[in-house]
Amino acid sequence: MTRDLRKVLRVVSSTVSREGAGFLVHRPFPTSALRDFDPFLLLDEMGPVQYRPGEAVGAPDHPHRGFETVTYMLEGSMEHRDSAGHAGKLRPGDVQWMTAGSGVVHSEMPEEEFARKGGRAHGFQLWVNLPRKDKMIRPRYQEIPREGIPVANSPDGQASVRVIAGESLGKKAVIDTRIPITYLHVFLKPGGQLEQPLPPGSEAFAYVVKGEGVFGKEQVRATEHQMVIFEQRDAPVVANAPEGGAGCEFLLIAGTPLHEPVVRYGPFVMNTEEEIHEAIDDYRNGRMGIIRPA
Repeated sequence: MTRDLRKVLRVVSSTVSREGAGFLVHRPFPTSALRDFDPFLLLDEMGPVQYRPGEAVGAPDHPHRGFETVTYMLEGSMEHRDSAGHAGKLRPGDVQWMTAGSGVVHSEMPEEEFARKGGRAHGFQLWVNLPRKDKMIRPRYQEIPREGIPVANSPDGQASVRVIAGESLGKKAVIDTRIPITYLHVFLKPGGQLEQPLPPGSEAFAYVVKGEGVFGKEQVRATEHQMVIFEQRDAPVVANAPEGGAGCEFLLIAGTPLHEPVVRYGPFVMNTEEEIHEAIDDYRNGRMGIIRPA
């Protein structure tokens, strides 16, 4: 093992809440324990939850401005529509990277058949802040189906990585990001290890999805719904799945901090109070558009 590894600063447990129309969320940040994690603004684990027929809920029409939302479905099916006429569906393994930029109104609801039949729903939404120069760019979507996401495997077969953003084990993501971002979905078999280089100066964290992992130079343990925060330095992070356990599945996320003022009001994230007031005014007066009936 490389001796020069990032240390673990702390482990944060998620809070549990209901968002949107009432869907279950595990949230490691923002909370009273951790406000944000530059350049990231929020991480929500949606579910996991088992819906009976007709029970599934989502997030009806709502606006965004000044940042990006990254939706990653593990189970279930969601459909989305927006004020620019864009519509699509997200199924297990799919990723939607939405750059809200100057503003968009969109909805994220259970797909019709899934809502009717019910089933297990599980996924993640990450909010990525945009730098000042990109706050008002034109909105855009990058939608990558499961089969389009590169998968990397370690030589010993003990680690597998879905490369959503950045690169790992020789595979590079297809998603284009405004700032350097690493977003990996890592699967470790019992006894498996991943040592992952990251861009110099990036902030980084791991979020345990299933099982238990051992992280960092000091081998700090973390389990489901916990976020592991690494020190910021030019060194790799390391994760292990203990021998004899069930393995470990986690997200590894890193980004270059912006070091810019952050003023946030619900779905708007800007640099000044004045810009927030402008966003509210634009939304109330319909300048972000409306979602037209299908």
